[in-house]
Amino acid sequence: MQRDEIDVMWQQALRDSVKDGEMFTRYHFAKMVAAKEREEIAEFIDSTEMKNLPEPLKQHYARMLSFIHHKSEQEVKHEAR
Repeated sequence: MQRDEIDVMWQQALRDSVKDGEMFTRYHFAKMVAAKEREEIAEFIDSTEMKNLPEPLKQHYARMLSFIHHKSEQEVKHEAR
C-alpha cells in the first residue's frame, strides 16, 4: 500500500464514520486497511509467480485465498445489515 492509498482510505473512513454518526474513524479505517491487505494477498496468490511453486504450496495458498474470499464475503454481509 502506498501513502496516497492510505490517505484516501483515511478520508473515506472519516466520511463513513460521519455518515454513520459514529465518533471513531479508526474502526472504519481498520476495516478498509484489512480489506486492502486481503485484496493484495489474493492478487499475489493469483499471480503468475505462484504458478511455479511446488504443488503442496499451491494448495496451501489456494486454501488461504479461499479463506480470504470467505472473510471478505462475511464483511459484505455484515455491512448489509
